[in-house]
Amino acid sequence: MSAMLLNKEKWPDFVEKLAGKTIWAPQGEEAEMRFAPVTEGEAPALEYGNTRVPPKQAVFPQTETMFRFQLGGEELEIPKLEEEAVLLGVRPCDARSMAIVDNLFSWDENDPYYFKHRELLTLVGLTCTEPGLNCFCTSVGGGPASKEGLDLLMTDLGDQYLLEAITEKGEALLKAAGEVLEDAGDEQIKEKERLTEEAAANIKRNVNPDGIPEGLPGLWEDPLWQRVSASCLGCGTCTYLCPTCHCFDIQDEVEGFSARRCRTWDSCMFNEYTMHTSGHNPRPSRRERTRNRINHKYSYYVDKFDVIACVGCGRCINLCPVNIDIVDILRQVKEAL
Repeated sequence: MSAMLLNKEKWPDFVEKLAGKTIWAPQGEEAEMRFAPVTEGEAPALEYGNTRVPPKQAVFPQTETMFRFQLGGEELEIPKLEEEAVLLGVRPCDARSMAIVDNLFSWDENDPYYFKHRELLTLVGLTCTEPGLNCFCTSVGGGPASKEGLDLLMTDLGDQYLLEAITEKGEALLKAAGEVLEDAGDEQIKEKERLTEEAAANIKRNVNPDGIPEGLPGLWEDPLWQRVSASCLGCGTCTYLCPTCHCFDIQDEVEGFSARRCRTWDSCMFNEYTMHTSGHNPRPSRRERTRNRINHKYSYYVDKFDVIACVGCGRCINLCPVNIDIVDILRQVKEAL
């Protein structure tokens, strides 16, 4: 693994070396921060915490055209994905979420749309030195400087960034930057380790997931589900802003004699998500839907892929309009077990 230093005054030169690739980076006001393609003259907002909306749209767009067709025709027009992209300043929890979701989109066979985006994407991470109020990544296998899912990891050392290549894609970025970078020494590596340990110690929220995946099925009819879901509005905020949620719907949209098939994000917290054509709904209330959400992340996904489908980013806690807290739910699960 190569480690280099980038003086912040040379940041524009580093970004210039990425020419030819679409650069996704955090943009906007702090409360509304989200990843979006950077246009000329815009600067990534790397000094803030995690974005409100996760960057999963770079590989799993909220609405994606699968193909276009003419009514009565036989040929399909399939969009071509050819442009390389760089996700710049992604937090380790969000990068790790992509590695986790890779399992789902490669189940049985690879999803060609998702993995084409993944193939063309290079993930440049940014170590978390100031965890958020509701971060709990260390409880679910992550950490402020986790490298899982990343190609390159940056750490803010004040006047410099420490850049550590993790994959061949990351090595290629360092090589392309060339003279813009300088070699890192032991002093910078030790400072990065100090900042990482300090950040991990500052994560105040935690829950021990041991026993939860195996125990959840036994709590199917437990009163806790009615209790923790009582205030839920069914708005879907927790799933739309979750970096590992991946449910989607597929629809055909018709305009005249032209049409397209597209997939769009969906949410298991919506009443109509499990509605059958017959009118029967196996998850008729918020109780069943909340139970499914927790079981899916902390039991079903673990049983299928041997990893919890939650990275502890805290977004579902921060942005729930009625203050439902997944850490509190998990603690109640532990108590019930």
